[in-house]
Amino acid sequence: MPVNLPTTIPTAATDAAAPAAPAHPAHPAHAAVADHLKADGVSQSYGDHRVLTDVSITVAPGARLGLIGENGVGKSTLLRILGGAETPDGGTLVRPARTGILWQEVRFAPEDTLAALIESSLAEVRAVERELEASASALGGDDQDADARYANALDAAENADVWSVDARRDELLDGLGVGSIPLHRRLSEVSGGQRSRFAIAALLLSRPDALLLDEPTNHLDDDAARFLERQLIAWRGPVVFASHDRAFLDAVATGLLDLDPSRSGTTVFGGNYSAYLAAKADERQRWEKQFADEQDELKALKFAVDVTARGIAWSGKVRDNDKFAKSFKGGALDKQISRRIKNASGRLDELRETQVRKPPAILSFAGIPTGSQALNEEAGTLVQVSDARIPDRLDIASFRVEPQSRILITGHNGAGKSTLLSALAGLQQVETGAVTRRKGLRVGLLEQDVRFADPAASSRRIYEERLGERRAEAVPLTGLGLVAPRDVDRPVGTLSIGQQRRLALALILAKPPHVFLLDEPTNHLSLSLATELEEALGAYPGAVVVASHDRWLRAAWTGERVEMAGGRIV
Repeated sequence: MPVNLPTTIPTAATDAAAPAAPAHPAHPAHAAVADHLKADGVSQSYGDHRVLTDVSITVAPGARLGLIGENGVGKSTLLRILGGAETPDGGTLVRPARTGILWQEVRFAPEDTLAALIESSLAEVRAVERELEASASALGGDDQDADARYANALDAAENADVWSVDARRDELLDGLGVGSIPLHRRLSEVSGGQRSRFAIAALLLSRPDALLLDEPTNHLDDDAARFLERQLIAWRGPVVFASHDRAFLDAVATGLLDLDPSRSGTTVFGGNYSAYLAAKADERQRWEKQFADEQDELKALKFAVDVTARGIAWSGKVRDNDKFAKSFKGGALDKQISRRIKNASGRLDELRETQVRKPPAILSFAGIPTGSQALNEEAGTLVQVSDARIPDRLDIASFRVEPQSRILITGHNGAGKSTLLSALAGLQQVETGAVTRRKGLRVGLLEQDVRFADPAASSRRIYEERLGERRAEAVPLTGLGLVAPRDVDRPVGTLSIGQQRRLALALILAKPPHVFLLDEPTNHLSLSLATELEEALGAYPGAVVVASHDRWLRAAWTGERVEMAGGRIV
């Protein structure tokens, strides 16, 4: 089954062979060619499922737009549409003549060599080289257009930078950390992460006019990610990329497109991820104020309709010669009361229809259930690892978790981070040595790959069984904002990886353990949820141990740090 090569789409060639545009304006013809990327009113559905609705963006040369939002909101779909790999249901498109796409998975045959992958990306560059040679040879002939042909070929060669292509190839491969891998190897002989790095190098080497990237840092270490950041910041054409890497978004993006379906349409934020967070905080503050103001007005209007207006009445003794005045003034007062009731009632109905919904609760942890002295500071260490060893996986002389520990474990893939967390949680037994836990201690682990024993069970049933009826009623699952109401009764086996991880997090939020272990906690979570989780951990009512490669999380960490390599603490 083919695995993936970055695709460069020559729009101009496609346009030349394109049929006439349909009469209906909602169905676009091929994109017009320009130096920028533009989508106007783009919509896309798959069957009854609407993915994109009336999306409009413009990305100028040198601008870098990051796409953010929950899984499934249409980021990858929008990239395919922008690149011409998919035709939208409606809207119009403009893009540069050569638009390159980096897919999440490498589209190339496993038996092909790395050299073939690299050379395929240089097909247009090699064609420019051949045309330059041919046009130079024609200069001494009888062709009157030879000079113009050579000038055009020379311009194309300069734009493609054909003279430095081999040096650029080596620079890109070295910068992405794969320069030492022989190019004669087949793709099946290298790891998925290495294939992805070669795909990035091939795309950048081809020098398209515009770049479209789908999760480009998924398999990059810190050095490779920073190298890619520098490449994109220097890119002269428009760049659009989808990423969950907050550090990458912060370093690269000049603007962000939030595809959050809870908004009324898409929202563009100017600036990087830090600017986005500031804008979101301001928006949240305005939302909370508007909600509070409207709730106060609703109460006042309801009081006016139900109590105040109805309680107003003409009072006072009336002399015989004032009967006419009472009748006159009483009638005027009745009309005034009627108008007040009518106006208040109308505004009440209007506000009930148009009021903003209550802002969702910010992620927070419920209190640790009482009845256990496990977190008594005076009792000492919660978990002690002593001379623990699992052959070829773990070799820890000493590791301690105290009642209020905040420990970040870092290291490359395979360093032993997940194994250590599993041993701390009691899910992995050590062959020699010991992992000692305080009596009555409850340890919870948010695993990278969540698996529920009964895939047919619903989120609601798992939640109630795990927490008990009383606590599940006190802390309702839907009130945590992690599992959508439409999903609470679906079998967990039908939920996405991200949705299952949200349920696993909800089980911990509702009944926090004394020691909370998190293995790559930001994987498969939205940017906003990952940020909320990190902030909530600061006030966690117990000990926290996190294993993560997330650069944003690591940069913001203020607690203890432990580095691992080869199963050991270094």
